[in-house]
Amino acid sequence: MTVSKDSGHEFTVFRGTKDGKIARDVTRKGELKGDEVLIRVTHSGLCGTDLHYRTAGCVLGHEGVGIVSEIGPDAAVLKRGDRVGWGYLQKSCTHCKQCINAQQVYCPDRQTFGSSNTDQGSMAYAAIWNEAFLFKVPDSMESAVAAPLMCAGATVFSLFDQFNIRPSDRVGIIGLGGLGHIAVQFSKSMGCQTVVFSGTHDKKEEALSLGANEFYATRGVKEFNDIEQIDHLIVTSSAQVEWSLYLPLLAPRGAIYPVTVAFGDFTIPYMPLLGKGLRILGSAVASLPVHQRMLDFAAQHRIRPLIELFDMNEEGIEKAMDRLADGKVRYRVVLVAPEGAQA
Repeated sequence: MTVSKDSGHEFTVFRGTKDGKIARDVTRKGELKGDEVLIRVTHSGLCGTDLHYRTAGCVLGHEGVGIVSEIGPDAAVLKRGDRVGWGYLQKSCTHCKQCINAQQVYCPDRQTFGSSNTDQGSMAYAAIWNEAFLFKVPDSMESAVAAPLMCAGATVFSLFDQFNIRPSDRVGIIGLGGLGHIAVQFSKSMGCQTVVFSGTHDKKEEALSLGANEFYATRGVKEFNDIEQIDHLIVTSSAQVEWSLYLPLLAPRGAIYPVTVAFGDFTIPYMPLLGKGLRILGSAVASLPVHQRMLDFAAQHRIRPLIELFDMNEEGIEKAMDRLADGKVRYRVVLVAPEGAQA
C-alpha cells in the first residue's frame, strides 16, 4: 500500500535481487519540492531493459502510467486527477546545448532508468517525478495501451520524427516483436510503404493485419530478388544481422537504424556502405516534445501495442519476466496495480 504522511510519502516498490527474485520494498520520500509530482501508479510496461537490471537491486520499470494525486508548489501544468506517464528519461540539466535544442535524452548529465533514482520506478504503487518529465495520456487512450508506448513506442516513433522519414518512403523493419510490431503501426499510419522481415512465415498474417504492405521470411534465404529498394531499415531484432542479405536491398543513401539493446560489437561490410553512401544512425528514446507528439499521434491513429496483462506483485512480475526472457510474450507485458494501492 501507499501512504501519504505529513512529513513526506512512503510507497511500495518492487526490486530485482541478485538471485533474480522480485522483492517487495518500501521507498520513503520527503515532502514534494519544486515541480515534483506524486503519481499513483496504475500500470507499468515491462521492457527488455528490465531483464538486464533484474539482478542489479534497483526498483524496476520505466514504462509508467498513473494518476496525479499531489503536486509540488511550483508545478504549473498538471493537476490532481490528471493521467500521466513517463519513460526511460527521468531528468536532465535543462541548460546544456542538447537540452536547449530539445534533445534532453542526449544531455551529458541526464538521469535515466537503472543508473539514477534507483529507489523508484514504474513497478511500484507510486512514484515522484518532476512535472517536466511527465506526459499527459490522451483521454481516448487506455492506460494499459499507453504503458508500452512510454519506452517502446517512444523509441520507434523518434526515428520517424527526428530523421524525417516521409510518407511514401519504403521502410523495412527487421523483427516483429516488442518494438517491431509498434514500428509497423507507426510506419503504416505515416503513409510509408512498410516491409517486414522475420525469420519464418509464422507472423506473416499478423504483420499484414498490423499494416505491413509486404512480408518476407529470411531463414535459409541467401538473397532476395525483385524487391523494390528500401529507404530506411529499422533493426528491432537483438540477433546479429546478416548484412549480405539486406545491404543489396537498401537504396543509395539509405539509412539503417539499430534500436534494440544488444551487447557486443556492431559489424558491417565497408564497401557496400561506402559505395551506396549508406548511413547508420543511432537513436535513444524520444526527447520530451517528441514523446508527447508520439502519444498524441498514437491516440489519433489508434495505434495499440499487443499486450499481455499480469498482476503487479512479486509473483506476477516474476512470471512476466520469465515469460519475456523465454521469448514467449506477444508482444508487450503490462503489469496492473491493485485498485487498493492509493497514493
